[in-house]
Amino acid sequence: MTEFMMIFRNEYNPSFKPSPEQMQASIKQWQDWIGGIAAQGKFFSTNRLGFEGKTLKPNNIITDGPYAEVKEIVGGYILVKATNMDEAMKLAEGVPDPTYWRTCRS
Repeated sequence: MTEFMMIFRNEYNPSFKPSPEQMQASIKQWQDWIGGIAAQGKFFSTNRLGFEGKTLKPNNIITDGPYAEVKEIVGGYILVKATNMDEAMKLAEGVPDPTYWRTCRS
């Protein structure tokens, strides 16, 4: 089995302010989806991404925020085990929020 990183991206929408109930429902869907992958023995790891960061650019220029100039943000990632890219993409199809774009990398 090979390890693949699933990266979840979507467009930044500063006006989107989910209610606590909406947040809890979304978290539950993500937990259930990741739990399903874990039940298959294919979950490897994940960690939450913070909202703060810095970017090191050429010539040692440091800027605040990793995605300050773009509309697309990385919302999170998980590491999974799969036999090939096709299997990893099949696991990615089940992501609970269709507004996220899924990218798999080995």
